[in-house]
Amino acid sequence: MLINVKTYINKLEVTELLSYAVFPDDKSLKAAIELYEGNDSLQLYGFEDEELLVGLIGFEMDAGRVITINHIAVLPENRLKGYGRGMLLELLEAQKPTQMIAETDEEAVDFYRNIGFVVYSLGEIYPGVERFRCVYDAEEVEEED
Repeated sequence: MLINVKTYINKLEVTELLSYAVFPDDKSLKAAIELYEGNDSLQLYGFEDEELLVGLIGFEMDAGRVITINHIAVLPENRLKGYGRGMLLELLEAQKPTQMIAETDEEAVDFYRNIGFVVYSLGEIYPGVERFRCVYDAEEVEEED
């Protein structure tokens, strides 16, 4: 179940999860926390299973109902159990976006592709690191149903 965790972003369980979604240093984590605290349009939700926070997803939805996923993470010991997919499906159901977009690295491409996102290479944005844009058209899926 998704719950709003933005109001307690500085709690250890939330910051630990957010740390898995940013470059692994204190500076990047602090910048991400400040980003959520300083921007009302950014949302941060946690995913609970049996009252344990196992994942989180940070996003923004624009006026066209397009969700841009900024951060997504699952505790390492709970990965490959469907929690990431569950967060995205609940977000689709709750927010009813027209589209969801995420930018990621090669490590997470298959995660998005397996859920139905179309993956586009953005090339080497950082030296030696290829980045990808993952797009899920929610309206097309609804039309097929």
